[in-house]
Amino acid sequence: MTIQLKSVVAIHYTIKDDEGTEIESTIGGEPMVYLHGAGNIIRGLELALLGKNTGDKIQATVEPAEAYGEFIAEMVQTVPRSVFADQDVEVGMRFNTKTEHGPLSFTVKDVSEEEVIVDGNHPLAGQTLHFDVSVEALREATEEELNHGHIHGTGHDSCGHQH
Repeated sequence: MTIQLKSVVAIHYTIKDDEGTEIESTIGGEPMVYLHGAGNIIRGLELALLGKNTGDKIQATVEPAEAYGEFIAEMVQTVPRSVFADQDVEVGMRFNTKTEHGPLSFTVKDVSEEEVIVDGNHPLAGQTLHFDVSVEALREATEEELNHGHIHGTGHDSCGHQH
């Protein structure tokens, strides 16, 4: 069996930026398990894994358009500190809000007594990502997984919630 749409895939991966700095890795922990073709991972990596088999190792470079999108300067905004009422606000905090375009996550970039600078871009927006991936396991998805759009099971196959 090869990775195709509707496959449940377990991978170990390491992501690095253009400078070779490690951003994230599953090495030393449980592999990431996802439903291929359901938008559970970035499109560029999903395309690179299509047709691969258990045991395959790949390196993939994913440009921003196929990852987390380009950095959009207009998504960085300065808002009055009063928007946060009496909440403690610190650099690096993430929060969700509703906008005219739907829900959006923001990261606090700077805080002063009067203003807070927030960024609605994904933290990896605008970055080319370099992946080292090994395919650890592969199986067909169940009908329930296909209906829900994510995997179910136990151990490294668990999606972490009950139905």
